[in-house]
Parts: sequence; C-alpha cells; structure tokens
Amino acid sequence: MLAFVDNYRTNVSANRTVDTNAAVRALSGMQRLWRTGATWNDGRVLNPLVLRANVRHVVAVTRSRTQAQAERAFIFDRQHQSYAAIGGLGPLADLYRQGAKAVTSITTAPVGTPPTTIDDAIPPGAPAGSALGAGAEDSELGLVARLVNTVRGPFASGNPSKYAYQYPRPWRLTTDSRVVDTGRVDALGYPVYESDVVVAPQLLRQRSTSPIDDAGYPSGHTNAFHLACLALAYAIPERFQELVARAYDLADTRIVAGMHSPLDVIGGRILATALAAATLADPANATLKAGAREQALRYFTAQTGADNLYERAHTGPDDYADRRANAAMVAAHSTYGLPGSAARTPMTVPKGAEVLLETRLPYLDASQRREVLRTTAFPAGNPLMDGPEQWGRLNLFAAADGYGAFDADVRVSMDAALGGFCANDSWRNDISGVGGLVKAGSGTLTLTGRNQYRGGTRVEAGSLVASSLGTGPVDLCDGTLRLTQGLCVSNYRQAGGRLVVRLGDVLDAAGGSIVVSGGVLEILLGSSWPHGQVRVLTARRMHGRFAAITVDRPGVRAVPSYSSTGMSIRILREHE
Repeated sequence: MLAFVDNYRTNVSANRTVDTNAAVRALSGMQRLWRTGATWNDGRVLNPLVLRANVRHVVAVTRSRTQAQAERAFIFDRQHQSYAAIGGLGPLADLYRQGAKAVTSITTAPVGTPPTTIDDAIPPGAPAGSALGAGAEDSELGLVARLVNTVRGPFASGNPSKYAYQYPRPWRLTTDSRVVDTGRVDALGYPVYESDVVVAPQLLRQRSTSPIDDAGYPSGHTNAFHLACLALAYAIPERFQELVARAYDLADTRIVAGMHSPLDVIGGRILATALAAATLADPANATLKAGAREQALRYFTAQTGADNLYERAHTGPDDYADRRANAAMVAAHSTYGLPGSAARTPMTVPKGAEVLLETRLPYLDASQRREVLRTTAFPAGNPLMDGPEQWGRLNLFAAADGYGAFDADVRVSMDAALGGFCANDSWRNDISGVGGLVKAGSGTLTLTGRNQYRGGTRVEAGSLVASSLGTGPVDLCDGTLRLTQGLCVSNYRQAGGRLVVRLGDVLDAAGGSIVVSGGVLEILLGSSWPHGQVRVLTARRMHGRFAAITVDRPGVRAVPSYSSTGMSIRILREHE
C-alpha cells in the first residue's frame, strides 16, 4: 500500500473503501471494534468492552455537564472551526483576528431552543473584506489564512469515512451499544431516540435526521479543529503546543454536546494528523507554507515590537498558559480511558509526519524530527491509534518538548543568528535512552526534565542550560554549560569553555573523576553569601585547575581551594 502522504488525494466522496481511499484505510482500526452493516442500523459490535465504555462515557459527560459547558459546546458546534482555532493563539489571538480580518457571528449561545438553524455569518459592522474562519486571503495575514484553507482543502473531508463505517451517533445508541431506531416524535415533530445520552435540544433540532447521512465516526468537527490548529501551529510555532492543546479542547466539546463519542473524536484527530502532514509535505504547497511562516513572523514581530516573539506570545491573557494542565488534558483525551490491549507494538513514524515539526524544531533535520516523534509517541494498545501507519500514536504536544529518549547519540547544532527557536529553545521531557547529547552551534538549549540518558553529554559550542544531564560523563570542550541546580554525573571534564554554577550548588562526581585543564568557572551569587568555604566540585579524584574563576557581581572575588577530591571557594570583597 502507498503511504498516506503519497495517496491522500484519494480521499474523495467517490471512494469509500479501504482499498480505494487512504483516509478510510488510516481509520480502519475501527474494523476491530465494529462491523459495518448493510444499513445504518444493523452494524455489529465486535468489541463490546470498548464500545460500551465509549457510549457510557458520553452518557456520564452529558448528564453531568454544566449549563456553561453546554453553551460553550453549542458555540463551537455552530462557529466556523477555523475561527475557533484562533483561540489557541492566546496573547496573539486579537492581533491575528485584526491582521487576518477574521470574524464570527457566533459568540453566545441562544436562550432556549432556536426555531431555525443558526449558522456562522459575517456580523454587521465587520471591517470591509472580513472573512469567516481563518480570515481573508487578501489581508495582512492572507498567506496564513490560505494555508489553513489549503490544509482544510478538497481532500480533507471525513465524510467518505463516515459512509464507510456507518458507526451511529451516541444518541442513537444505548449504553450497551445497541442501535436504537426512532421511537417517537416530540411536540415539534423531531425524532426521539431511546438513548441515555443527553443532547442539547438546540443542537439536536439542527441535525439532519437521516441516520445514513449522519454517522459519527470520524467526527468531522474534530477533524476540522485539528486541521486548523495544526496549520496555524506550522505558521506560528511560538504557540505550537498551545494550539495542539486547543485542538484537543475543542474536540472534547463534541462529546460534551452529546454529538460524538470518544471513538469519533479519536478518529477525527487521527484523520486530521495524517491530512495535515500530507498537505504540508505536498511539494505543491512548499512555497505557500514557507510564505505563511515568514508572513506570520514578520507581522507579529512588527505588531508587538518584540525581540523575542516566543516570550511575547506567552505574556498576557491565555486560556492555555498552564502547561501541566494542558499536558494532563492531552493525556486524558488521547484515549479517554477506553479499554486497551496489552499490545506493545513498536512505534514506526509514518512517512512525512516529520513535516509537522518543521517550524517548531527547525534546527533538527528530518530524521531527527522523526526520532522525536517516535520517542514521544503515545503507548500502544488502542485499536484506533494502532491502526495503519500509526498516525494516532503521534503525540505532537509532547514532541514540541523535544526528544523523549536518546536511543543513539544526538548532535544538536543551533545557529543563534537565525533567531527564534534556533537561538533559544527548551526541551522539557524526561529523556531516557542509551545514547548521549552533543550540543553544537551558537544557540542555547535548555533541558528541564529529569533526564536519565546514559550516553553522556558533550558541549562544543553555544550554551547548554540544564538541571539534569543523565547518568553519563559530561565533557565541556567550549561554549557554556550552566547548571540550574546541583548536578550528579559519573565523570566531568573541562578543557575550555565556561561552567556557570550558582553558589551553593555542587557539581558532584563523587563516584568518578573531575579533570579540569582550562576554561572558566563563573559563580552566580545571590543577595548574600556565606563568608566561609563553600563546596563547588566534589569527586572521588580531581585533577587540574581552571584558567580563571569569575563572579557575576562587581567588587567581589572568588578564592579557590583545590584538593584531590574537589574544590571549594570563598567569596571576598576586593579589599579583603
């Protein structure tokens, strides 16, 4: 079979089988759970454990939702999905709406049950040239809007897969996954289904009542939310992780509304991830995606006057400011806790998926970005996510935080002159593995995780800032190594460069050696410091001396005291 990225244009309405449509094939993990019937209501449950849990989750959510949650779900049901994605830009969102001339008429939920369908429209008084969704293509951010529209283009629909699988909406299923026919009609003449799922009346009234044309798997809204967010994340990677979180958040409103089940939402995410990668990897879109990224960077830099756009993109009102909360949401919504299997299928990154990280990790090459995706993937065991090419196992939120493991040595070369992430980036994952890290280039890389990689660390240029460097040896050849806390290593060697240590923190190689044959030790002082000796280096054996020791405060100096097992310093004022 051709890879999805080479075959995504087969996703058109005329193709509705695994053999003819790449999207239907990518979603075929559903065939392990549900067998499509000849009609909409005679499908067969193949895995009752998963399918019952699937519907019961919707029942629990819809019966416990608050009025505010129901209203929010209504807004995102009716609002243009590409406009809803803009909320993931946080402090940049209003600037984006202005520059793209993006508007919506759906900002509040109606009181009661509306008599007619409510659709998004250009609101009265909108600026000339305004457009729904991602905005106007002739605006200041027109290339970004066009990129979103292209990613959500003619091959991006979930409808062929809906017809292929015919898995009913949750409100057409009982809690044991039995399909229920229309039992009666209400006072307005709308069908009533004998299900425990509670659908907001104002939403159900606006649905097509033809079940065969209204299947649930995959969720079309979820597909659209993720497509729009991933396109924006490519053009504005300063908000990459928050836009991924936004997509998961928006997709969950489909369950809150009672319109979709977890399986529908997971399927929509899988489809969108594959489609976004395929569209961005398509050579036909190479000029557009590069232009959109350049245009967004130029626009936001000019509008904010920020030297560091990443910092500006994270300063101000932001629904996704809490990274830990975002990570927890993504983890919870990745599978919704549906029963899995004990499968431990090794992760194989789908062809072309690395393009999704192209602007977020620009200093890595394609093979390195693939390794990031592999080492940060969701665990195996979910039948949908384990499907063909494993698109569902890609955890883009975690991948934005760099490697999850060094299974071979990794060399990172960052060019600070290029700015952005090439000048300064942080990896927040807890990195494991047998390999090591070589930091090269003039940029600054910060490691904040609890790292356990065993292959050692070598700094050749630029700056490496870390609280943990695994369990292997550390070699400072040139550049700067800055410790943000005390550090335990097997061995430490410094031939040049600059080691920066906060007074009170200790570089500990108690089980090995410290060898210093040059370079500088810089001591960072707090508001006060002890007058006695303070340990800085500890080792089983220490050899050599620094070429110089500096202090980051004028008028004071550091007096070293070397021994065979380490080094201490005493801070003195210049006149002492």
